[in-house]
Amino acid sequence: MYSRDTIETKLKAAFSPQALSVVDESHLHAGHHHGASTHHEGFDGSAGTHFRVSLVAEAFVGLSRVDRHRAVNAALRDELDAGVHALAIEAKAPGEPLRR
Repeated sequence: MYSRDTIETKLKAAFSPQALSVVDESHLHAGHHHGASTHHEGFDGSAGTHFRVSLVAEAFVGLSRVDRHRAVNAALRDELDAGVHALAIEAKAPGEPLRR
């Protein structure tokens, strides 16, 4: 449905991150039923609907975790409204440790 490249491009434009990782995790959700779907056999895992993003950007300095997530969600609003089902976000300011 959506590509990793599209999400990466939008996040780069919105935040000019020092570090960015976008991973399509859709395949990990094969067989899950999405409530809004019109089919009953479940999700086959082939479409870009589940993503994990990790980014480090100056834009996050002084923002709470909730406000950082809101900013990322706003940058990807079109994708979230049109079919991205899940978005895991790790948004850090420079110097803050990333999860491993």
